[in-house]
Amino acid sequence: MAYWLFKSEPDVWGWDHQTAKGAQGEEWDGVRNYQARNNMRAMKLGDKGFFYHSRTGLEIVGIVEVCAEAHPDSTTDDNRWDCVDIKAVRPFAKPVSLETIKADPRLSEMVLVNNSRLSVQPVSEDEWRVI
Repeated sequence: MAYWLFKSEPDVWGWDHQTAKGAQGEEWDGVRNYQARNNMRAMKLGDKGFFYHSRTGLEIVGIVEVCAEAHPDSTTDDNRWDCVDIKAVRPFAKPVSLETIKADPRLSEMVLVNNSRLSVQPVSEDEWRVI
């Protein structure tokens, strides 16, 4: 199993939106960055991810699971863009802030710390355990 982080602006698509989709989940669509798209193409069913509120909040608020592997993004006719489907697994009792992540030396190499603009990013197994 691999681990990932999915970033979204909570006023556009937040944790409550994701949980409302239930067990069928929802496409993680609209990604127009090749590195993020390639990360989604590498995902497998059952991979876990952190759900991160960007712009406002700046915190990991829950755990999601990949429930459909990479397929064409339904929001475009451009065949370069794929997406996966994710479903909410559980919220965090206490969100983990970006400030907390940056303060932990065990997380200093985390993509979120070093490339904060990437919307879909890998998380190492060690980073997953720490968070």
